[in-house]
Amino acid sequence: MDQSQQELLRLEREINQSDFWSDQENAKNVSRQYEALRQEINAWQELKNETADLLELAKLDESNPELKDNLIEKFQEIEKKFAVLEFNLMFSGESDKSNVILSIHAGTGGVDAQDWAQILLRMYLRFCERHDFAAKIVEETAGAEAGIKSVTIEVNGRYAYGWLRSENGVHRLVRISPFDAEKMRHTSFALVEVLPEMENVGEINIKDEDLKVDVFRSGGSGGQSVNTTDSAVRITHLPTGVVVKCQNERSQAQNKNLAMKVLRAKLAVMSLEQQEADLQKLKGEHRKAQWGNQARSYVLQPYHLVKDHRTELETQDTDRILNGEFDDFCVAYLRQQLEK
Repeated sequence: MDQSQQELLRLEREINQSDFWSDQENAKNVSRQYEALRQEINAWQELKNETADLLELAKLDESNPELKDNLIEKFQEIEKKFAVLEFNLMFSGESDKSNVILSIHAGTGGVDAQDWAQILLRMYLRFCERHDFAAKIVEETAGAEAGIKSVTIEVNGRYAYGWLRSENGVHRLVRISPFDAEKMRHTSFALVEVLPEMENVGEINIKDEDLKVDVFRSGGSGGQSVNTTDSAVRITHLPTGVVVKCQNERSQAQNKNLAMKVLRAKLAVMSLEQQEADLQKLKGEHRKAQWGNQARSYVLQPYHLVKDHRTELETQDTDRILNGEFDDFCVAYLRQQLEK
């Protein structure tokens, strides 16, 4: 039995547990993973059956022009289906199947950078929707005038990290600023950090005495006691200085649990980076969000162009990319990583 079948059986056993739906959020995520994996396995089986049928058909008299044309047409259909399924084999990294903790931080550029961070958030949420990934905002700090200073989202779905790890780095925007009365062209930056949600983090020992936990009243529009009680949580890991916040859940306990999940992911990646330099690709180099460090540029003025500076892939269809349809950039990055 291959790994996919074993994983399917493991998920099925988990779903059949009597208390499975006691944690509805986890249950939905597991159900989504199960269904995506089941469909993938079924697709491979269907392709295998279609290929066998095609081979049987090929044994017939190919001198018949109609039969030959039919064979060619069916072969082309199978090739297309195989290309789609073959792409999943590119997710061969240790963490490619993991869920994702994605953070966006406004960088150099003032209010334009904060607005740019908001645009990127919308782009990633649309990408997740297209791929049937569940995306939830964990923490968000609004900008003083517009946009956001920072935001962290949790993304759950099969191959979520495999798809989104290409987004790690500095993203640069060039456009006519909507906040400039003189309509001058501005350049702004945002840093995107993509972390895999680590499952095997038992070796990450987080001592209670190493944590400083602060509770405060959540910001936002309110409702369901979200910003009427001290439910928001900020956790500082004193030995490393890592700070995580969560404020979007209804209770302090939920926010603390989610903040600890983010903290574990950050500490796990830091630990791996210290142990082995090759695992730097899990998170990528931490670069300042400023000129000269960008992973990708989005130019809206004086021309339209999105260019990835790592793969050299570019397109003039900026609207498509900003609407979350940047799969080709992800694919190019994955192929480049496999070639290394």
